[in-house]
Amino acid sequence: MSKQPIIIFVHGFGSSGFGSKAEQMRAHCAAHDIRFFAPSLSHIPVLAWQTLSELVEQLNALIAPRKVAVMGSSLGGFYAHALACRYDLPVVLINPSMHAAESLRRALGTAINFHDNSPYEWRTDYLEQLEAITPAYPSKLGAKQCWLLTQTADEVLDYREALPALPYAKQTIISGGNHGFVGFEKYLDDCVEFFRAFER
Repeated sequence: MSKQPIIIFVHGFGSSGFGSKAEQMRAHCAAHDIRFFAPSLSHIPVLAWQTLSELVEQLNALIAPRKVAVMGSSLGGFYAHALACRYDLPVVLINPSMHAAESLRRALGTAINFHDNSPYEWRTDYLEQLEAITPAYPSKLGAKQCWLLTQTADEVLDYREALPALPYAKQTIISGGNHGFVGFEKYLDDCVEFFRAFER
């Protein structure tokens, strides 16, 4: 029997490790005795990337041969995909921002942290930091390693931008929905099974 994965959930722009999808996955993992991490990351990309990279490296060192898996939504999908490429991890991407430096250019200026409504500055050099960690596209991750979950009525990101960036991934394209991904709770078991099935 495959061992349970250890799941890292990466939240989106302005969100936290206590966003709705992270909380749904956290509760599901707790009920099924699955280790789960959803760190609340700095809005500064270089710091967020350092936190995520160190977490993956430490978990890989401490719990091998157990499986580390990543999932992320929106900007978190960008980070999760970059982690999967760098560390050869299975990944689930939920309405991801594949071209984060480009899509977040429109957010320049004052942004809001949804956790406590506190303001922070989103700067041009942060776009450069995102660009520096952007993997090569089209992604080489295949259908057994990368699963794209996207909804066509995402009001923030055009779902069609992710399709050519992930040509070999498993793609689930759902008509309607929104950027928050309506009905995510229906996919919790499937995400875990996707991670369990992955073999390097």
